[in-house]
Amino acid sequence: MTKFSDLNLDKKVLKAVEETGYETPTPIQAGAIPPALEGKDVLGIAQTGTGKTASFTLPMISMLKRGRARARMPRSLVLAPTRELAAQVAENFDAYAKHTKLTKALLIGGVSFKEQDALIDRGVDVLIATPGRLLDHFERGKLILSDVKIMVVDEADRMLDMGFIPDIERIFGLTPFTRQTLFFSATMAPEIERITNTFLSNPVKIEVARAATTSENITQGVVMAKSTKSAADKQRLLRDLIEAEGEECRNGIIFCNRKIDVDAVAKYLKKNGYNASPIHGDLDQSHRMRTLDGFRDGSLRFLVASDVAARGLDIPNVSHVFNYDVPSHAEDYVHRIGRTGRAGKKGTAIMICVARDEKNFDDIERLVEMEIPRIDLKGAAKAEAPKDAPATASEEAKSEDKPKRTRSRGGRGRKPAADKVETTEAVKEDAPKADAAAVEAPKDVAPAEAPTKPEQEQPKSDKPKRSRGGRGRSRSNQDHGPAIVGMGDDAPDFIMKSFDERQGS
Repeated sequence: MTKFSDLNLDKKVLKAVEETGYETPTPIQAGAIPPALEGKDVLGIAQTGTGKTASFTLPMISMLKRGRARARMPRSLVLAPTRELAAQVAENFDAYAKHTKLTKALLIGGVSFKEQDALIDRGVDVLIATPGRLLDHFERGKLILSDVKIMVVDEADRMLDMGFIPDIERIFGLTPFTRQTLFFSATMAPEIERITNTFLSNPVKIEVARAATTSENITQGVVMAKSTKSAADKQRLLRDLIEAEGEECRNGIIFCNRKIDVDAVAKYLKKNGYNASPIHGDLDQSHRMRTLDGFRDGSLRFLVASDVAARGLDIPNVSHVFNYDVPSHAEDYVHRIGRTGRAGKKGTAIMICVARDEKNFDDIERLVEMEIPRIDLKGAAKAEAPKDAPATASEEAKSEDKPKRTRSRGGRGRKPAADKVETTEAVKEDAPKADAAAVEAPKDVAPAEAPTKPEQEQPKSDKPKRSRGGRGRSRSNQDHGPAIVGMGDDAPDFIMKSFDERQGS
């Protein structure tokens, strides 16, 4: 059996490995470390949870033990798709390089540029970054990649899913052609294969398991919940599944497809007495790290997550993974359930499949080339009636006997009018007398006199005219002087002429 001492690693690295408690390398580690130490390009394909991170950190530390980094010019570069995965790589580097003088910098979002610039200015041996933040520093003129000797791309298939492939290609172009490249992925999509053919030079390919396979240590199951109609039904079903597992469910990660569902499920579990917390991309980075730390140390029992936590995170001793939603991409199922059953331990993965998810579920079974066992959880998906809904038909009948509230002109509490005539009379009786008096014009006020032509007749109307002077008041009551008719004395002469006179002229 191969041991770490057989892999030609540096003595200081071997000492750190022994202190972490590892003695025997995993298949991907035993296959990737020797060619990496020889300076060859490596293409590693292995399912999640097989120790790919140590496959490149251990040889990197051994090869970088001699030399010194210059300001803004890192000697090696590790690209990771998410902040959490980049932070995990940084933790592995700290653990394995603690007996060396190598330095590192972590470039991820959610952290001040000023702090990261200060680290880069001092010079770092290992630069661990997400693609977006790395390019931000480069475009600001704070980073030079011409001295990179080793470049690592971790979780390349996740990079593809997140749309980072154009950024990866650009970063490859910024590094020297003579660099050594270590490329790791769980699956080999056609786009990933194209990149490896373009940027890797005669790589040593290590494939320790068929792409997109699940670990034999994981007990899988699915609940076909076709009768589940609402989010509340699905949340109750999840709770029943957790309770059915009993004491065997020490902790678990619950995966949802949407961030809004992550928050809703975490809130529901908290309400029902479970120690749960959400984690997704919209949360602050410091909050996400605190949540992960709490889950790692056992102070948090359930982690409700989006796919941001599905790839590459090394969270030990996860007993259960619950797929609250069937993942949209079949490959994500492999990565999700790979959070349990790690390092040779047993794990359980349970999925909820509603009617709309059946197509995606069929894709998963085709990918893993197995039929996932069905779980029959009796009574788990029964819908509960809302508390405020009538329970019986007799209660509905009682509710119909109650007088219904209607809106009327009479105000609150007024009975509805029996017909239009009664309503009209009621309105008339209720109308204030002062308003009626205001509407009628005063009888002792004479209308303003105005000269009119004989052929014109003034329009007659029974309704009093309203003017701008006030409600129900005529113009003659206002002290504005005599009324002006037409243009007064200022009218031009041609207007005052008759039509016949104008025709004659």
